[in-house]
Amino acid sequence: MLGTVWGLVRRHRRKLAVTGVLLGGVYLLGKYAQRKLRELQEHEAAEYISQARRQFHFESNQRTCNMTVLSMLPTLREAIMQQLNSESLTALLKNRPANKLEIWEDLKIISFSRGLVAVYSTCMLVVLLRVQLNIIGGYIYLDNAAMGKNVATQAPPEVQQQYLSSIQHLLGDGLSELVTVVKQAVREVIGGISLKQSLTLVDLEHHIRTIREQIERRHSRNMERPSTRSPLCRYLIPDEDDTLASQACGLTDKDKTTIKLLNETRDMLESCDFSTVLSSCLTRGFSRLLDNIAEFFRPTEHELTPNGKITSLSSVSLPLAKIIPIINGQMHATCSETPSHFVQDLLMMDQVKDFAANVYEAFSTSEQLEK
Repeated sequence: MLGTVWGLVRRHRRKLAVTGVLLGGVYLLGKYAQRKLRELQEHEAAEYISQARRQFHFESNQRTCNMTVLSMLPTLREAIMQQLNSESLTALLKNRPANKLEIWEDLKIISFSRGLVAVYSTCMLVVLLRVQLNIIGGYIYLDNAAMGKNVATQAPPEVQQQYLSSIQHLLGDGLSELVTVVKQAVREVIGGISLKQSLTLVDLEHHIRTIREQIERRHSRNMERPSTRSPLCRYLIPDEDDTLASQACGLTDKDKTTIKLLNETRDMLESCDFSTVLSSCLTRGFSRLLDNIAEFFRPTEHELTPNGKITSLSSVSLPLAKIIPIINGQMHATCSETPSHFVQDLLMMDQVKDFAANVYEAFSTSEQLEK
């Protein structure tokens, strides 16, 4: 029996050898495929977990953005009220002064400027914080992902605080410059209109659009800036020359990191995407402003049809003297920290959300570390 088997093996040893090699190769190939499949599954699982972790961090960061905007609105409102103090003029009018008409003219300019500055500054605050907090958020994500590795921290807490404090420019010098520009445009467009002249909503919308054109058409002081740069950027963040001027005093590593973040912020603010998003916010903001004002344009009896309906929205008008307190009070609705339609509209805009996601994506990838 054994001889027969051995003879069979000797006669077919080549075939058996080839078969053994093939079987061994298939076995090894199977093991290799299993290992690669396992590695691929582990990689996909790690990638999925990483993406889920980043998505969770991004969504948490957006909630922080919203809360930060709401928490800063009272400060913004107070700053506007200090620079455009209509309350003092209103108090003077209650005492029936001899220069009553002159005070009314000042109140007209202050009130319109106040309503427009509130819209501009709130929109700018929303978009600027979206940029800053998503840049910082991206770096914080990278720092957390690199924890335990021999990688330098991208945004230590001291740098975060120093960087985010640059928002004070919008609430201080930037706001002062914006107020000056808006008052000048308001004076040129509204200044010559009599307090007794009646205006419809269409008239009011036309005047506001004309004022906006004058404000937003103004060129940046630095003509070498890219053409995509919005002329409103100068109110948002200090000029690069102003920041670099402090280098004469010597800079620490944290100062240099902060300047790097500010320069990256300027790049974002000078992008076409930022200009588009800010423009969309302003369009939505001024539309909401006019909607709020429209609630005060109630028709008189002769402006109604027999059925009690308005013949035309353009037929309802109010004297400018009555419109002044209406637009003056809009600042409190615009810069309200309690959830208002105005701020909610801005925070929930798809353009704002998409822009925030793009900024976060740009600063939360591993390529950012290599830079």
